[in-house]
Amino acid sequence: MPKHSKGKHLSFEQRVIIQTRLNDGFSLRAIARELDCSPSTISYEVKRGTVLLYHDKKKRYKAEHGDKVYHSHRQNCGRKSDFLKKSDFIKYVNKHFYEDGWSLDVCAHRCRAIGLFTRKQVVCTRTLYNYVGQCLMDIRNSDLPEKLKRNTKAHHVRKNKKKLGRSIEERPKEIDDRKEFGHWECDLVLGHKTKNDQALLTLSERMSREFLILRIPDKNAASVMTAFRALRKQYSEHWNEIFKTITTDNDSEFADLSNLEEASKTLVYYAYPR
Repeated sequence: MPKHSKGKHLSFEQRVIIQTRLNDGFSLRAIARELDCSPSTISYEVKRGTVLLYHDKKKRYKAEHGDKVYHSHRQNCGRKSDFLKKSDFIKYVNKHFYEDGWSLDVCAHRCRAIGLFTRKQVVCTRTLYNYVGQCLMDIRNSDLPEKLKRNTKAHHVRKNKKKLGRSIEERPKEIDDRKEFGHWECDLVLGHKTKNDQALLTLSERMSREFLILRIPDKNAASVMTAFRALRKQYSEHWNEIFKTITTDNDSEFADLSNLEEASKTLVYYAYPR
């Protein structure tokens, strides 16, 4: 037996069950329990599908009539387009767009400014653009180059941006001039970007463009720090002179990189969170 799903309308099979149970003398609540829906739903359906029989002397619920009335009401649901009702205004827009080079915005506002159309006879600029996108007008998207350039996707700003350490905004401006040795930029390069794929830790010195590449087993913070500890051991007492600052992105693999500041004089800066 078909059960009623919450938020769904009654099906024709369920209406047949209502008709059968009413003929058997079931109450509305008993029918509602059987179909697993609200008694109000059954009550509304019975009122909708009731017809007069025997010279209007008897009232009976008919599933076929109830289904017919339901589909008739459904045709009136939803917002209806005013396109056909505004045909005179649409012709006005098409004419002045092609002949006078007016924009859709000018067409929508000028006709009302000069009193050619009333407010109820026109549609807004946004609706005109929608009509163009739906190919309801002679105007096409290719005729609107500025529309094609626009990015209509909403830009969401992350409220909780992760901050791993010192921001790049705090970095001295002199570093941007590339006149002093010892300022490095750090990044991670992946191969096939799989979970267990090896990665390359890259370091680029801003002034000399010297490039260091260190192979690490994976892209996690522990592996990155192990590589830096090995690098510190290699440069030993010259570390502070060679690595004055390190700038990197805000990814999780560099989350522990700011710990270098505790073990040395190196300052670590993080780029803007993405």
